[in-house]
Amino acid sequence: MSKVEDFLTKEEEREIVEAIRVAENNTSGEIRVHIEKTTSKVHFDRALEVFHELRMDETRLKNGVLLYFAVEDKNFVICGDKGINDVVANDFWDCTKDIMVNHFKTGNFKQGIVDGILNAGEQLKKYFPSQEDDVNELSNEISKG
Repeated sequence: MSKVEDFLTKEEEREIVEAIRVAENNTSGEIRVHIEKTTSKVHFDRALEVFHELRMDETRLKNGVLLYFAVEDKNFVICGDKGINDVVANDFWDCTKDIMVNHFKTGNFKQGIVDGILNAGEQLKKYFPSQEDDVNELSNEISKG
């Protein structure tokens, strides 16, 4: 793969953005996807850096979730903000991660990301249900590095 733009088709990107919209309908949580080719940093550290660059740490309830992908490195990180981490178990994201990995093993990256987003939304709904005054605080668009 020569560029991060080649990882997903435009149609697959639209499906991912739609999955974010659907997932966020049930929760006040905010979900973002960031894709980049590679990083020289520890993947978790880079995911945290992107989390801050995207201003995901500025949500009202501190309930943003970043799905970070380093495509060439074949690595991804699910990273939640303080509001989530304060109320969930340490293995909270494992089921979401497992769903995604199962798709990734067969090369179905788009479906893995979509199912991961929808599962994250379901998980977040338990702790951060949708409220009447919810505002979409962060863009649903995929960011790229």
